[in-house]
Amino acid sequence: MYKKILYLFAAAALVSACGQSTPGPQDRLTVNDKQIDKIIAQMTLEEKVNMLHSKTNMSSAGVERLGIADMHYADGPFGIREEGVPNGFQSAGWQLDSATYFPTGSALAATWSEDLAYQYGKGMGIEARLRGKDVILGPAVNIQRLPVGGRTYEYLSEDPILSAALSLGYTKGVQDQGTAVCIKHFAVNNQETNRGSVDAQVDERTLREIYLKPFERAIIEGGAMSVMPAYNKVNGDYCSENEHLLNEILRGEWGFKGFTVSDWGGTHSTMGAMLHGLNVQMTGDNYLGQPVIDSIATGALTEQMVNDKVKQILRVRYAIEAIPDDVANTQMTSQPECQQIAKAVAEKSIVLLKNESGILPLAGGVKKIAVIGQNAVLKTQSGGMGAGVKALYEVTPLEGIRKRAGAGVEVLYAPGYKNFPGRRWGPAPAVKNPLEADAIDEPADKKLLAEAVKLAKQADIVIFFGGTNKSIETEGSDRTNIDLPVGQNEVVKALYAANKNLVTVLISGGPTDLRQLEPVSPAIVQGWWNGTEGGTALAEVLFGDIAPSGKLPFTFPAKLEDSPAFALGNFPDKTQGGDLFTLMYREDVLKMSPEERQAFIDALPKPVSKYTEGSLVGYRWFDTKNVKPMYAFGHGLSYVNFGYGEMSASADQNAVKVSFELANEGGMDADEVVQLYVARPGATVEWPAKELKAFARVSLKAGEKKTVTLEIPVKDLRYWNVSKNAWDLEHGTLQLLLGAASDDIRQQATVSI
Repeated sequence: MYKKILYLFAAAALVSACGQSTPGPQDRLTVNDKQIDKIIAQMTLEEKVNMLHSKTNMSSAGVERLGIADMHYADGPFGIREEGVPNGFQSAGWQLDSATYFPTGSALAATWSEDLAYQYGKGMGIEARLRGKDVILGPAVNIQRLPVGGRTYEYLSEDPILSAALSLGYTKGVQDQGTAVCIKHFAVNNQETNRGSVDAQVDERTLREIYLKPFERAIIEGGAMSVMPAYNKVNGDYCSENEHLLNEILRGEWGFKGFTVSDWGGTHSTMGAMLHGLNVQMTGDNYLGQPVIDSIATGALTEQMVNDKVKQILRVRYAIEAIPDDVANTQMTSQPECQQIAKAVAEKSIVLLKNESGILPLAGGVKKIAVIGQNAVLKTQSGGMGAGVKALYEVTPLEGIRKRAGAGVEVLYAPGYKNFPGRRWGPAPAVKNPLEADAIDEPADKKLLAEAVKLAKQADIVIFFGGTNKSIETEGSDRTNIDLPVGQNEVVKALYAANKNLVTVLISGGPTDLRQLEPVSPAIVQGWWNGTEGGTALAEVLFGDIAPSGKLPFTFPAKLEDSPAFALGNFPDKTQGGDLFTLMYREDVLKMSPEERQAFIDALPKPVSKYTEGSLVGYRWFDTKNVKPMYAFGHGLSYVNFGYGEMSASADQNAVKVSFELANEGGMDADEVVQLYVARPGATVEWPAKELKAFARVSLKAGEKKTVTLEIPVKDLRYWNVSKNAWDLEHGTLQLLLGAASDDIRQQATVSI
């Protein structure tokens, strides 16, 4: 059994052996290369090739006779998925694999906290170890380009600086527990529509400055040990065999020393994968199995190519201690420590979008609360297609409100609207649920609406729970719009007519169209899919036990057509194809021969997605084009006011620094997320109107003042110079914009760089 390599000792070994300065995080994977070479020399070609593809649905092979353990993967990235049967995703029916359901990616991003991202990763790493998992398939860090994106909830932000910081924290948190991350989906996987065949065509500057940044920082600074190429193509080549992404950038420029593993079904050829950077095919062996051996026999490939790939896999195998079968899965996966991490993230993620007349927090005189809407009771740990968690428990919003309200406060509930169940993954129930809608745009049910209005009239305050669900926002498909489903707008209007003391809580992973809801909602809260303690955290915020402190990690457009990809006609794709992942498990496809199946997949439409908006993603577009959003990137209110003192600024060859005094001017403890943007007046290079370059979450006691210092490394002010094919710095004036949101700038200063 190989011992885990501790980072400190690994670094010391390299310094001692090479006499060089302390290596970077990636170099720590190479400390056992000599021993690995000796092991590879003892392996047969068949044993080596056997490591290049799946063994089961969630593992790839080691070599038992040489003491090399199999590599076990944990689906995520917001909770360790329950154990499945060896060759599928169906539940294995275990008793101890209930895990902690952490808030999903957009909720984590709304905390704007690198520390919480680290804790989040720590919790994931702890529970992966208990399950005997070596690699977590996460974090998922692609930029949220589309408001309708099916995996917006799973990804982090529309901004590369925010996403990169959180990706780094998550990566370090996981790997410090002795589990490897598999950062995904590399790269430019910004849509689910045609994800298995679409060619994302993006210019090199935009690719470098926007879409690669989160990966770059997690790999170079965080030492991410494995990477998952995306399903899609980038500029003509599938990501699993993309020379520019995998060999030139990932291994060449970034110095990546670990291994790459394809998304499930995302390998497309033997020669492409072998020559252009893939290590492990998941799942199956039709490309990186016998065809590799045959290609070596003909001279098309060499055994040394296989050796190199096996070496990269073994580097991670040596760095991650294999958990023996009699030790793994002997206690409940979900741990109290991790449950508290999930709660802390949920508490800091909740965004107060609007609070007219201080309707929140709920006043002490409230004796009767009407909670309306099925999103108050529906659990969000699973649903739709893709990542889900068999949570040990999940506190719903209604449960959280009832527990916090306590004796003397009556909490009434009515479903208000039907729930749209989306596509079913299994047999339909024998009896249709009367609370399920047949269509996503089905009008409000008159009987349910009348019941809700009756309760609203009786209550001191109404809390309406709207938003989406995990069948509407789901892997494998994008939404057709961001409208509130199943007549929710009609319901909220009727509730407001019945009782003006109305609070709306949105439970969703991505943005929704609030043009109809906003005028009839004095207070609006974005509550996310907030994990195992989500209901507890929400109740704490609503009742004022803690001040809301989340900030939007993406823009809420007033209407979908305002967002860049829609405004330019770049989405939706005009050509519709099938979904590769879904095809892997379709009965008709499973019955095909391998040759028929490949021919079927090859015949799918080959759509193109043009990224002509360039770097103008999210708020960059809205600010540059002077389009007013519903709620801006970085927006989030509190129950207190914060005073921003005068800002001082300086710049040298290494960094731009600003300092200012931040004051909590309210009567309760609270956090503020301060944000530093830059603009470039007089620039000759094309830039957005402004870009986020630094941020910090600051905790202040009631009445407290703190001096806050923010720093922008000069390297983060560079642009990709296409003519030089290198990073470059445009010298000149830099306008520093300090504020509480992208549209709420409080202080300004200028420096020269």
